[in-house]
Amino acid sequence: MKLTPLAMTLALALGAAAACTSAVAAPAAKQAARKPFLWENATIYFMLTDRFNNAYVGNDLAYGRKADAGPLRGYMGGDLAGITNKINEGYFDSLGVSAIWVSPPVEQIHEGTDEGTGKSYGFHGYWAADFTAVDANLGTENDFRNMVDAAHAHGIRVLLDVVMNQTGPVTATDYVWPEDWVRTEPQCTYKDAKTTIECTLVKNLPDFRTDSDTPVELPENLAAKWQREGRFEREVKELDEFFARTGYPRAPRYYLMKWHSDWVRKYGVDGFRADTVKHVEAKAWKELNTVAAAAFEDWKRANPDKKLSDDKFYSTAEVYNYNIAQGQVFDLGGGQTVNYYQSGFNSLINFGLVYDAEKDYEPLFSSYSNMLHGGALDGYSVLNYLDSHDYDKPFDASRKKPFESANKLLLAPGAAQIYYGDETARKLDVAEAVGDAKLRSFMNWDELERNVQRDGYKIAEVRAHWAKIGLFRKDHVSVGAGVHQQLQAKPYVFKRTYDKGVLHDKVVVALDLPTDKAATINLHGVFANGQKVKDYYSGKSAVVKGGSVNFGTKSAVVLIGQE
Repeated sequence: MKLTPLAMTLALALGAAAACTSAVAAPAAKQAARKPFLWENATIYFMLTDRFNNAYVGNDLAYGRKADAGPLRGYMGGDLAGITNKINEGYFDSLGVSAIWVSPPVEQIHEGTDEGTGKSYGFHGYWAADFTAVDANLGTENDFRNMVDAAHAHGIRVLLDVVMNQTGPVTATDYVWPEDWVRTEPQCTYKDAKTTIECTLVKNLPDFRTDSDTPVELPENLAAKWQREGRFEREVKELDEFFARTGYPRAPRYYLMKWHSDWVRKYGVDGFRADTVKHVEAKAWKELNTVAAAAFEDWKRANPDKKLSDDKFYSTAEVYNYNIAQGQVFDLGGGQTVNYYQSGFNSLINFGLVYDAEKDYEPLFSSYSNMLHGGALDGYSVLNYLDSHDYDKPFDASRKKPFESANKLLLAPGAAQIYYGDETARKLDVAEAVGDAKLRSFMNWDELERNVQRDGYKIAEVRAHWAKIGLFRKDHVSVGAGVHQQLQAKPYVFKRTYDKGVLHDKVVVALDLPTDKAATINLHGVFANGQKVKDYYSGKSAVVKGGSVNFGTKSAVVLIGQE
């Protein structure tokens, strides 16, 4: 099979094993599906679909949209088929990714709006106009189904980004939803629950009345759109069946729950990433998670040949500024707190790692492990990340520390979120852009293919480093889900152990080793003499002797486990 230039670059960077993964996807998929999987150890890859990979240029500007946006504030052409192509190429397999989180694929407002930073469009997915349709800029319903099916064929779960808080802004051509559906004022002041929830995040971003139990009719504009598209009767019939089945009143939040859960029931997405969680009542999230979980069970029963496992539906919450150190309690101000784990969320996104990554390895790893095992979050999890699409203080915006970033994100206890381009040092400080647009440049495939030299490293070397740790993590659930213990301070060596039910796993990791000679690593009894162990960083194996192991490599990183 002939490899593309990019696949050849990856093959050179990752070695023969990765080359096989990229070139021959199907066997890798079957192997991946058999590996033990825990959401607590998941490596979740998050991309803005429009910014990741462009398969079809014909849908780059749908609905009459124009290329008149401010820097990095308009559509750039990425689409669902582009994600599918990368799945089928084995890109995510070779990185050790176990789940993909895609930005909301729903139809966005058609026009752009000026926020004072140049004209902006809803390329990011958070300005919905119709929650029941795929945005034509991203593709079709069939494209979305193909993407989910391809991911599942590779043993990769899919998380759908869902928005319960707001619609898209009002423009000259995009309507405002009826007053019994949304509020357009006041603007949030974040002093307490009321001024965080019953308000608009920013000016001209209508807020759904998720607090209301009063029945409402379908918005006339939405009904007319469905009529034009020839699906009005079907959509209304499904709504009638949903409300009859659940007994919910026809209040705004329940329409949203039906529409969001349809993506689960129709396509089999494995979980939700819930947007702007603290701006919606906790009870609404609990209801949504209940509805989505039922939809997931329906899909699994209808598609027994496609389901990856009998795992329950998964959901993670974006509670802006939540830090793992807060445990289960989040402060909304005014003496009001909320426990979002009790609203059905399996994990919360941990904004704290952006700052905690400034610490040395041991205080970082031990504090996270202590919180997750025997601490306030025992039995729950967090999703760690170092940068994202809308947090303006990434850990390493200029990409001076891409190797350290991989070590701290992928080896920290908890699940890990890779933001697209973390693994290729895609820059997060684009000079011509303003605000969060700086974080949203197109994926730097060209730099990876050319193996660009930057700041003392080459892009393919960075990609290879992330992949080696990612594959180690995917093979060993103890890395993210296990209990951490330091074994040695200098050079730094630690172990992780996982022992629950029938699943048992243990690893030893050494970091910051001297590179002038092959290091002998004291295993402190984790692996017994005579046992054969593998260094997942070099790919070499060795037998434990005298309580130690030496792989004959001169690497600063050694990742030890049994195959």
